[in-house]
Amino acid sequence: MINPSANGWIDKFFAENQANFVDFQGNTLTFYEDCRATGFIYGYVVRYQLKNQINTVKWSYDEVTKVGFLNTLFSLYCIEKSNGTKEDFINSVYEFYKIIQPENLNFIKKLLPEGSYSSRLEKVIDDRIQTNNNTISKNFSHIITNALLFIDVLAFEHYLKNETLPSDYLKNMESDCIKIVSLALKIKESKSKYDELLVKLFENSIRYTKFNSIENIELSEIKLMRHSSLLEKLYLLDIAQMALWSDEKLEHNEENFLKQLSSDLELESDLLEKSKKVINDFIEKYKSEIPFFNYSNPIKHFYDQANKNVTKLIIRNKDRLTKEIKESGELMQLLAKSTTKDLSKDEKKKVKKQLLDVCKTVPSLTIFLLPGGGLLLPILIKFIPQLLPSAFNENLDD
Repeated sequence: MINPSANGWIDKFFAENQANFVDFQGNTLTFYEDCRATGFIYGYVVRYQLKNQINTVKWSYDEVTKVGFLNTLFSLYCIEKSNGTKEDFINSVYEFYKIIQPENLNFIKKLLPEGSYSSRLEKVIDDRIQTNNNTISKNFSHIITNALLFIDVLAFEHYLKNETLPSDYLKNMESDCIKIVSLALKIKESKSKYDELLVKLFENSIRYTKFNSIENIELSEIKLMRHSSLLEKLYLLDIAQMALWSDEKLEHNEENFLKQLSSDLELESDLLEKSKKVINDFIEKYKSEIPFFNYSNPIKHFYDQANKNVTKLIIRNKDRLTKEIKESGELMQLLAKSTTKDLSKDEKKKVKKQLLDVCKTVPSLTIFLLPGGGLLLPILIKFIPQLLPSAFNENLDD
């Protein structure tokens, strides 16, 4: 039995499944449709691209995802390189990651100087999958980050076809995903304030791109023509479906948006219909298992849970936090001012920066410094007047 957290799991996976891999016979569309059925596209793996499934009952969700990720990369490799061996594949993936994360691979090489490519690749895959043990950050972007993990698969396809990868490939792919998600949410008729959090969740799970503002983007401004691969086109369409799914029905203008996106991507209309049907069927079937979709408003649920968890952390560290804030003069003045009037854009930036500096000094509050931690900062800011009521009164009397 494979243990995806033990050294040597990649070699063992291939040894135990050498006659078990699905042959897609070079058909990219069949491969992608099967990726949807595994759940990998939606960030929740329910099965593998294998003829006979592996028993994963004792595995953590991260372990399930790691094996799904490796399996998906190998299936794609077999489509592109029909005569390639398992060893060729491992070397190829390793060379691919040398291009996209050279710093990490240099570190892994020092860590495992005598290690085989497969043992080094295990470390790379660990790094790509969300394995943060902190409950808040894990619940927070786990599903989204693992959905965006398919971008690695798209980049690997480009690398296999061209034996190189443009330096801006991942950045452009991520950027277009986030823009499409933002546009999809913008055209929703029944928006809740929590829908904006979904955009932020996507923004905070990306690895290569940072956005200041994407409020005014239009579909026509996204350079969709640069996505020539069928896999890229279908994935961008599915990302839009995921963003629109949250209220379980498509309004007239949402249907039009998907039709326009599909047309701009030059996809046949039957592919759009299939994309809509499959995401509905998948979520209906696995909804009870997927924490993200297991509530009438998944974004609200996430935010409420985060609120409770962060509040507990703040209360537990109340004395230390109060002391640090009081010692930070300008921050104290700005926080006091914010209780009576709106702060300017620059003042808000200062508050955010100085609060993060304070969090660096309190070990339990480093959650705010993690990727996506900025999303939780408003909860901290909202809570501060309760921490420092007397100090605020003194400042307000000045």
